[in-house]
Amino acid sequence: MAQTVDSTSDDRTANNAVRHTYRILTETEKKQMQQIKDVGGYFIHTLHEIGGTDASVDRLASRDLSLANTHIEDAVNRAVRHITS
Repeated sequence: MAQTVDSTSDDRTANNAVRHTYRILTETEKKQMQQIKDVGGYFIHTLHEIGGTDASVDRLASRDLSLANTHIEDAVNRAVRHITS
């Protein structure tokens, strides 16, 4: 089993093969990052509700919902990157 690190933990720097240095986030930045991820997760869950699919499975009901999911993931990643850069 792979070891995991909470995304808001300062220990997140220990398991990344690409970035070699990180700055320590403020408590406000950690809360913002968690909030963005929570909102994204809620939005993706809503896509599953709209399509009548199981949220524990990646497959969505239509190509349009799948594209919406991809764009939500991209938006979350870009917002987190802004907070953490």
